[in-house]
Amino acid sequence: MTTISLPIRPKTRSAFDDLGFAATIDALVAQTQQLYLADGVPWVVGYSGGKDSTATLQIVWLALKGLEPEQRTKPVHVISTDTLVENPVVAAWVSHSLEVMAKAAETDHLPITPHRLTPAVADTFWVNLIGRGYPAPRPKFRWCTNRLKIKPSNAFILETVRSHGEAILVLGTRKAESSGRHARMSALESRRVRDLLSPNESLPNTLVYSPVENWSNDDVWTFLMQSTNAWGYSNKELLTMYQGASADGECPLVVDSSTPSCGSSRFGCWTCTLVEQDKSMAAMIQNDEEKEWMLPLLELRNALDVADDRHLRDFRRMNGSVQLFHDRPIPGPYKQSAREDWLRRLLEAQVWIRENGPDYVRSLELVTLAELEEIRRIWVVDKHEFEDRLPGLYQAVVGEPYPGRALDEHLPLGPDMIESLQQVVGEDRLHFEMVRELLDIEQRHRSQVRRAGLFESLEKALRRGFYDDEEDATLRAQKRKTAMDRSEQDTELGDPDPLDIADGYVRAVSEPAS
Repeated sequence: MTTISLPIRPKTRSAFDDLGFAATIDALVAQTQQLYLADGVPWVVGYSGGKDSTATLQIVWLALKGLEPEQRTKPVHVISTDTLVENPVVAAWVSHSLEVMAKAAETDHLPITPHRLTPAVADTFWVNLIGRGYPAPRPKFRWCTNRLKIKPSNAFILETVRSHGEAILVLGTRKAESSGRHARMSALESRRVRDLLSPNESLPNTLVYSPVENWSNDDVWTFLMQSTNAWGYSNKELLTMYQGASADGECPLVVDSSTPSCGSSRFGCWTCTLVEQDKSMAAMIQNDEEKEWMLPLLELRNALDVADDRHLRDFRRMNGSVQLFHDRPIPGPYKQSAREDWLRRLLEAQVWIRENGPDYVRSLELVTLAELEEIRRIWVVDKHEFEDRLPGLYQAVVGEPYPGRALDEHLPLGPDMIESLQQVVGEDRLHFEMVRELLDIEQRHRSQVRRAGLFESLEKALRRGFYDDEEDATLRAQKRKTAMDRSEQDTELGDPDPLDIADGYVRAVSEPAS
């Protein structure tokens, strides 16, 4: 019989190895207290409800609670950004946690104030995707992160800086999260001031404190499982939530570096198309029958994540121009039909979940009324879709009248005239859109004393709808590219612009009229 020798891998080093668990935590709490008392700069603690931010906030809480009441002189703001498309289970967990946290801080007489931040209505996911027609995010067009996450938190931090001159961010970032994170954090260490405070790369007058920066994934869970949650929430329930989002549904005993530890799952937006698949939501559905109500969300997310969505998108860019890549138009925003279909699917998912889900999701709001109002405004005002189809679409899906306000717009044509226009143009969608936009522009300028911008708006509408179809637009764009390659010396003073000739807006001097 052949004997196989298996290599024994060394145990991963823990942050608790040198001093032991209790002494390490005591030292970290004491360090946090010293930093808190060192100046009058307010703290802003980033809290997502996940394991790292929970452990960080728990350290801060223990530090403040260990101080005398008269020493707790400066405010500590706990900010949590809700993108409005977070995994609903996680969003509910975090929202309830903030409520519990506020009450506990008041009971413990701590200067801790939780804040739930949300993106501005104009920046939300559905307003941009369904309203403006932005395609589902991709690595090369990652339009969501800044609008949904960065802007709300940065606005709060910058306001704190304006009020106090400085701010200290307390974050749960750890070097062990990734090699990239390790490199960035290590690079900032050399520029540290005030002992353990690193400069923030993007926010002026803002310093960063990362108390668990040297902890491993297992260290975080060890701390959370051995320490009672400081504000009375349940760390064990947090572990259960992570466990449910793991593919195998288990949290194995960690014995060596080859054993995957529990809690490596990452929660995020349920609409995220920047990853190949939403593993955490799929695992939740697989591991818990009670979570099957999330299936419509997973299906809608997968529908957004298609390899080639050209059939859903306009061949023109958002500004109406046609740009080529490998002699094919670069697709622009979603067409009107696609945007209406995404809204229909979203409302259908919301209705189904409310009717078939457990009690705690019976009032789940996948899209807010404020978002619907902004989507409607963009469709009617910005995109000249004065058919105003959103209220009827809402009523057809939800079965109730649209609860929004009356539209403050005098629409140029009623439903009957729209139908007549569609009959006249037939299948020529571009012609229909151009005439519709021209009529809308004329209506908006009719009541103005000074019709500034009228001709510019009319010209833009004509240029946008000038083409017969996508093939015609592609040929004209190719001619335009050729014209742009001509040197300026080839064009004599007074000659028509070669670009206008290529676009077909004017004829060359030698070109006979047909």
